[in-house]
Amino acid sequence: MNQHGEAWKKDFPILDQQVNDEPLVYLDSAATSQKPTQVLQAVETYYQTANANVHRGVHTLAERATAQYEAAREKVQQFIHAKETAEILFTRGTTTSLNWVAKSYGEANVNESDEIVISYMEHHSNIVPWQQLAKKTKASLKYIELTADGQLDLDSAAKQITARTKIVALTHVSNVLGSINPIAELTRMAHAVGAVIVVDGAQAVPHMAVDVQQLDVDFYAFSGHKMLGPTGIGVLYGKRTLLEQMEPVEYGGEMIDFVHEQDSTWTELPWKFEAGTPNIAGAIGLGAAIDYLTKAGVENIHAYEQELAAYLLPKLQNISGLTLYGPIDAAELTGVVTFNLEGVHPHDLATALDMQGVAVRAGHHCAQPLMQYLQVSSTVRASFYLYNTKADADCLVEALIAAKEFFNHGTI
Repeated sequence: MNQHGEAWKKDFPILDQQVNDEPLVYLDSAATSQKPTQVLQAVETYYQTANANVHRGVHTLAERATAQYEAAREKVQQFIHAKETAEILFTRGTTTSLNWVAKSYGEANVNESDEIVISYMEHHSNIVPWQQLAKKTKASLKYIELTADGQLDLDSAAKQITARTKIVALTHVSNVLGSINPIAELTRMAHAVGAVIVVDGAQAVPHMAVDVQQLDVDFYAFSGHKMLGPTGIGVLYGKRTLLEQMEPVEYGGEMIDFVHEQDSTWTELPWKFEAGTPNIAGAIGLGAAIDYLTKAGVENIHAYEQELAAYLLPKLQNISGLTLYGPIDAAELTGVVTFNLEGVHPHDLATALDMQGVAVRAGHHCAQPLMQYLQVSSTVRASFYLYNTKADADCLVEALIAAKEFFNHGTI
C-alpha cells in the first residue's frame, strides 16, 4: 500500500523542498497537516471569483459565496454523518468548540457538587475549560487513569463516572500516545448516569472514519488545519436538542433574529452561534479538504497509517536507549509515535533531527498532566499522515541513530 503515500505526496507542493540541505521529511502532522494543491486552489479561486460576505447580500457574488460556504457545511455533515446541517457549527477550531460547550452548556447545567470527568491523556484544550467551569460552579473535576501501555483504563472510567457526573469530556485519539479510545462504549457509560459526553476529535477525524450518530456522542469538536484544511476553521457538532437549549457564546451580527432597544432574539440553528463575518475562505478550504479525504478514502488512510506504524515501531524498538510511550500494537494507533532517547533532551534531539531534514515536535505537546503521569518533562513526537512513506520512516530511524552517535561520541 506504500504506493498510496507516494501518489498522495505529489499533491503537496510544500514537501518538495530541502531543509538544511536535506530533503524534507515532515513528521509533525499532529500539530498541523500540510495542504494539497486542491485545497490551496479552492481558497485562491474563492478569493478570485466569489469573495463577498455571506448571507446578507442579494448580489451575485454574495449569493455565490453563501452557496459555497453552506455547501462546505453540508460536506462536513456528510463526512461525520451528522443528522442535519443545523447540527454543524463553524468555529475557529477545536479549542473554540470545546470552550463554547463549557461556557454555554456547562455553565447552564453544572452545579455545586456535580462532577466533570476527563482523562490524563487530554490536550490542554480539553482540560483548561473544564477546570475553569469546575472552579466557577464549585463542581469536582475527576480524571480517568491509563493502562500501562497508554490506553484509557475502562475500569477507572467505570469508577469515575457516577450518578453525580454531568459531563464526560474525552479525546477520541490521544495527540501524544496515538491511542484510539472506545468512544461508543464510553458514551454508553456516560448516558447510563444521565451525563453528556463531549469528544475532542481533532486527532481522529483526519485519520479514521467518524460517525457521530453511530457513536451517539452529544458534542464532537475538530479542526480543519489537522485534516488538510486551512488554519482558523473548526467544527462543533452538537445534537439539535442540546444546541437549541444553549445560549450563544458570542453576540453581534449574523446571529440575531431581531434587535430591539433593550433586548434581542436569536436566529435559528446553526447561525445563532456564528456571530460576525465567518471564516468563509477557511470553510471553503475545509470543504475542499473533505473532498480530498473522501476521494482518498478515510478507511484507506487509517489502514495505511497503521501499516506505516507497524513498519516503524520494530525499528524504533531496536534502538537501544529509546523509550516508546503508548501502545506498541499498530492496530491500536493512528500515525502518532512518541519517544525519548536516553541522555538526550527532547529539544536537542528534535534539533538534531531537523539538521537532517526530519521535522518532529518536542515538548509537552499541550498535555502537561499526561507528562506528569508518565513522569517525564517532555517527549519527542513523530506523527505520520497519508503523504508520508516507508522511506520517511527509514529517514527518521537513520536520523535517530546518527543523532545518538553524535550525542554519545561527538561524531556522525
